[in-house]
Amino acid sequence: QVQLVESGGGLVQTGGSLRLSCTASVSIFRIFAMGWYRQAPGQQRELVADITGGGNTNYVESVKGRFTISRDNAKNTVYLQLNSLKSEDTGVYYCNTSPPSNNKWGRGTQVTVSS
Repeated sequence: QVQLVESGGGLVQTGGSLRLSCTASVSIFRIFAMGWYRQAPGQQRELVADITGGGNTNYVESVKGRFTISRDNAKNTVYLQLNSLKSEDTGVYYCNTSPPSNNKWGRGTQVTVSS
């Protein structure tokens, strides 16, 4: 059973930055595209960014130019760099395969942006 563990969240002011990390218990990155998902309070979870095994990336329009997804296959880790944070970026951030696997959701990491 693959476990995904997210870290790096926190409380930051508007305009600040965070770097999220997601590490897998086994090497799945070479096989699957990986994504970062966000669930804002009272809203459904949405895909924010994903990256293929070859490094091709996609972003939801609201984070383009501010967030950067990357991966280190040797470390079984995928990252999400969050810059120029806005209050609407607040939420719990999860990583998973893209598209997601229901049995791979971790606990997520909380990002709170204060104005």
